[in-house]
Amino acid sequence: MDTVAEILREKGGDVIRIGGGATVFEAVKAMVEANVGALLVTEGDTIAGIFTERDYLRRIAVEGRRSRDTLVREVMTSPVVCVKPETSVDESMAIMSDRRIRHAPVVDGGTLVGMISIGDLVKFISKRQSFQIQYLTDYIGAR
Repeated sequence: MDTVAEILREKGGDVIRIGGGATVFEAVKAMVEANVGALLVTEGDTIAGIFTERDYLRRIAVEGRRSRDTLVREVMTSPVVCVKPETSVDESMAIMSDRRIRHAPVVDGGTLVGMISIGDLVKFISKRQSFQIQYLTDYIGAR
């Protein structure tokens, strides 16, 4: 069974974080610089929430707030849906689809070990299917 741990082995466990006291402007700037769609919001070693592009659109742009005056903790999504390294890729896909989320921190025994996105899952599944197709093609061709 393919697990989240396999995805993290390939992509690494770096997670872009920001404190809840940062401004939304600072968060958006960090997201742009890192080319990511979400930042994990932490208070010390504790996961306080997640700030995503969707949060910006819904809670800043639509509500007419100013990103330079609004703190991340005011508009972040909390609580955060997390997965474990041993969570299967298929279960992770189901959780993220069901909850309509695109990012999930990976926590092992209370310790943050990475973050996965729906794109990571799709890429992993696509790669797995490509290997299966190649195997079957080689098998059929070898008759």
